[in-house]
Amino acid sequence: MKLAPHIEALVHEAMALPGDLARHRVVCAMSGGVDSSVAAALLKMAGYEVVGITLQLYDHGEAIRRKGACCAGQDIHDARRVAAAFDIPHYVLDFESRFREAVIDDFVNAYVQGATPIPCVKCNQTVKFADLLWRARELDASALVTGHYIESRARPDGHRELVTPQDMARDQSYFLFATTQDQVDFLRFPLGRLPKADVRALATEMGLIVADKPDSQDICFVPEGRYADLILKLRPDAAEPGDIVHLDGRVLGRHNGIIHFTIGQRRGLGVADAEPLYVVKLDAVARRVIVGPREALKQSDIAIENVNWLGDGPLSLDPQVAFAKIRSTRPPVEALVRRAENGAMVTIPGGEHGVSPGQACVLYDGVGPGARVLGGGFISLN
Repeated sequence: MKLAPHIEALVHEAMALPGDLARHRVVCAMSGGVDSSVAAALLKMAGYEVVGITLQLYDHGEAIRRKGACCAGQDIHDARRVAAAFDIPHYVLDFESRFREAVIDDFVNAYVQGATPIPCVKCNQTVKFADLLWRARELDASALVTGHYIESRARPDGHRELVTPQDMARDQSYFLFATTQDQVDFLRFPLGRLPKADVRALATEMGLIVADKPDSQDICFVPEGRYADLILKLRPDAAEPGDIVHLDGRVLGRHNGIIHFTIGQRRGLGVADAEPLYVVKLDAVARRVIVGPREALKQSDIAIENVNWLGDGPLSLDPQVAFAKIRSTRPPVEALVRRAENGAMVTIPGGEHGVSPGQACVLYDGVGPGARVLGGGFISLN
């Protein structure tokens, strides 16, 4: 198969590597899914020297029995077969201990403290775009390539910036806000201008064994989304009971552990009142689940910590206009952002409902395809 001219042009434009292609070795992170498989195949067919790397992130024996288990078991096997079909050297790196320490333990600790963490961000931040990127440089690669739906484009100062993809239904920029400038400069995303449907069609046309493979669901290391089971397995003391308390001070009932609740939750509270109730706050120290009306979830000022800023120049004490996204499924809304003592303060004039500690607040310079990622941070517990 020969790549269509417009597809090959898109690949070269996304890679933006000057000179003779034959002298450019690129490392492709291959998870075993359709997206990273197509990315690797496109690079190979476009003339790059491709090395495929798959990370084994957690127990191979257990995960191989599960469907949709990213970076373990069947997915490692699928990545190896795709690499072999395109004559791509392929390596599996054992990152189990690193993943457990940096991602799983952090996930569990955050829930115990009453936060709602995003392990995909931590994985990108501490494993995929840190440890894996270091390995790619050790292999003398010119770039590290992934199958994420996001674009990277050149800036006049010689650096690169992250922008939202053409297929906004697949936009993954929210999970990549913590990527540092040094990492952004080294990363490439050849699928950024392709709709998912076109990627599937390319996979079929290329004869990839993963062409019809379903997208991964839930958190990769949490079977069937039952995160409480994982937390209790690692921290048996995490499910201490406590009170469910209304904002007005009334004790409405008991719960069997705050790990079973998230901010904004309405269903499964186990209590009733004259009006619909939502989880408004989780008090881990007092083991209280605080509930109230939906309007109590509305918040205008959002403190964020561990801020990664990718805008022009340092983040200022003076407010600047941005568009803030407080959950991956929410659209960005106009906001003001300024540097604060422990990170940054984001002010949303109209307010947002369900602002949850541990989630990310990601900032953009606009909305829709081609919006620049300015950075972001994690919503503070305090």
